[in-house]
Amino acid sequence: MSRGRFITLEGGEGAGKSTHAAAIRDWLQARGREVVLTREPGGSPLAEEIRRVVLQPWAEGVGAESEVLLMFAARAAHLKATVLPALAAGRDVVCDRFIDSSYAYQGAGKGLGEQHIAALERLVLGDFRADLTLVFDLPPEQGLARARGRGEVNRFEDESLAYMGRVRECFLRRAAADPRRCVVIDAAPPLERVRESLHAVLEGRL
Repeated sequence: MSRGRFITLEGGEGAGKSTHAAAIRDWLQARGREVVLTREPGGSPLAEEIRRVVLQPWAEGVGAESEVLLMFAARAAHLKATVLPALAAGRDVVCDRFIDSSYAYQGAGKGLGEQHIAALERLVLGDFRADLTLVFDLPPEQGLARARGRGEVNRFEDESLAYMGRVRECFLRRAAADPRRCVVIDAAPPLERVRESLHAVLEGRL
């Protein structure tokens, strides 16, 4: 049995990653693939509990160091319980956020620095990487307006435009540095146009 494919979705708040992840699942299933749809932080019972902690607006605040350690604790649990077993069984895994979000949100956004993220990446992931990463790019002001319009604002969606600008720049920088893995998709147009771009990428890459 061949190993499944690991596909990750990245981008700032309000870029529609959850909607597009479901569309990728449907596209793969229509072609006879078994698919696991998951997310980070979360994706396993332990990781979902950590997600609940991470997203809470704690009165004492959540420092960058605490935040990144919680994210990688959730990632380690998620990989062991969900991602790696599914891939080994030949299923494709579609994940809403993965390692690039740690570089963008904690590394660039919170100023923690890439060297600390890279050390945790080596510890938790080793040489494991996504087969395809889709970066849904959107200006921060547009993305935050969309997120807040949903009425379900978590503490990440309540960050400043400057913070989200640093996050966006990091995503684009990482995508440009790794074009074999990453494809940037403009998430600003209406949903149907973004979906057309997404299907074109899937046809070309998968």
